[in-house]
Amino acid sequence: MPDPTTLLTERLQAAFDTVCSGADPVLRPSDRADFQANGALALAKELGRPPRQVAEAVAAALDVAGICERVEVSGPGFVNLVLATSFVEDQVAAMAADVRLGVAPAARPLTVVVTYSHPNVAKEMHVGHLRSTVIGDALCRLLGHLGHRVVRENHIGDWGTNFGMLIEHLVDLGEKEAMRELSVGDLTAFYQRARASFDADEAFRQRSRHRVVLLQSGDPETLRLWQVLVDESVAYFDEVYAKLGVLLTDDDIKGESYYNPMLSQVVTDLRAAGLLVEDAGAQCVFPPGFTNREGEPLPLIVQKSDGGFGYAATDLASVRDRVGNLHADRLLYVVGAPQAQHLHMVFAVCRMAGWLPEETAAEHVNFGSVLGADHRMLRTRSGGSVKLVDLLDEAVERARAAIAERGRDQGDVDVDAVARALGIGAVKYADLSIDRAKDYVFDWDRMLAFEGDTGPYLQYAHARIRSIFRRAGAGGPQAGATGEGTAAPLIAAGDAIHLGEPEERALGIALLGYGAAISAAVEASAPSKLCAYLYGLATTFTSFYERCPVLRAPDAATRHSRLVLADATARVLAEGLQLLGIEAPAHM
Repeated sequence: MPDPTTLLTERLQAAFDTVCSGADPVLRPSDRADFQANGALALAKELGRPPRQVAEAVAAALDVAGICERVEVSGPGFVNLVLATSFVEDQVAAMAADVRLGVAPAARPLTVVVTYSHPNVAKEMHVGHLRSTVIGDALCRLLGHLGHRVVRENHIGDWGTNFGMLIEHLVDLGEKEAMRELSVGDLTAFYQRARASFDADEAFRQRSRHRVVLLQSGDPETLRLWQVLVDESVAYFDEVYAKLGVLLTDDDIKGESYYNPMLSQVVTDLRAAGLLVEDAGAQCVFPPGFTNREGEPLPLIVQKSDGGFGYAATDLASVRDRVGNLHADRLLYVVGAPQAQHLHMVFAVCRMAGWLPEETAAEHVNFGSVLGADHRMLRTRSGGSVKLVDLLDEAVERARAAIAERGRDQGDVDVDAVARALGIGAVKYADLSIDRAKDYVFDWDRMLAFEGDTGPYLQYAHARIRSIFRRAGAGGPQAGATGEGTAAPLIAAGDAIHLGEPEERALGIALLGYGAAISAAVEASAPSKLCAYLYGLATTFTSFYERCPVLRAPDAATRHSRLVLADATARVLAEGLQLLGIEAPAHM
């Protein structure tokens, strides 16, 4: 079921093409009409004609019979479109009767590999991992909802020279004590003590370097000790992911060690393709278009002068694996903005080598930083990195306090469960709702507020709608239809609803934008687009609820129509939040 935006854009494109082929209609909501097309102004410059004349030609060619009740030209050359109420009623009824809420699966499902989170073995997950993890999780949920085959990859740091000192520190501690320390999540202290020994003790340094050689040569005992470090760290990561409520599992881990056996072949094949250049003893590729500050060609170092491999070799191998073995159509790298140049160089080299075909999209899903109140990187009072698990625990405790402060009788509500949903949801929504490329200031008071563009506001909007159905009584529509279980929609296919009041009509139009919001979020890898839609829907519902009595509607038909609107809104809010990885409690 195409949404009005998609439908009107298609019709407008056809109308614009009658005036000038290749024109691009720009459709957006308008205060003066339901939608406004602005493309005539740009087209008029190209044609050398008055904008109103071009807009009138477009309006005359526009075929929107049965969709719009009015099309008019206004201002310097805008085309205003007002939907026919009967069209909105029919579309909302069909959407409300659809278990997928009008969101059709992708016509051509793709295989999409999403790499995100990226913690390091024997290192604490900190606030710097928050954005990659929640953005990547939301994208996986959205892509999966549209029917794409989603491959989640958690590219953890589990290989390299640091593991020599980490294994030696484990040996010095003893396995039992090391496992106890790691199992309680004291990864930062474990790593710091290993580093301190490496920096201060020459004998420890020598042992560590020898241990690296043993690790890289496949010594069984060294590999066993390495596996102890990996297993204990992964178990701790799992605890953090469970608190955060994301989809990642151990099966999604593809650490650096996975790609290690592939690195020599990467060098061999790049050399055979004539792409490797020796520079200061290192084996490099110089992809066109990348220069340093002096304007000199910038190398991607594939193999270091000492024969070791760096991140670039691993990243090249991972692209080959994802395209060659997983048959990926689209690669999404949810990685911080500072890695932009490195990733684009990797993509460029892979295209030069033929490992990344032109038809396969490789995208850097970049994101900004989480800042403190001082607009610097968020840190503890002592200046250290904020542990992610501590941040999440504090979110739940603050949410519990916010619930108590509201002073409402919670009845049989599981306050602990609501506090977890509220606190974790607040952190996630605050992160996901902004343009991911921007930094944002971490503000507890703002993100936990029940007013404004926040997670708690949307969760409360959903819970308030659920309360309508509880008040409707056992003989009325069931609360389950608004998000619990698998209850059927309140309206059957072919049934009618009536949108007589402006607020009813506005809510109906808002509901019809759900599919377009999901598509926009997936296309731009921007969960913020879905957040903006859900917030707009919730505020539109508030206006409807304040002006259009639901349970005390003037007649049975109006009551039923308004219940259908409420039911569809609650379902969209619950499902939309779920696609962001946020719970929607029935009671708050």
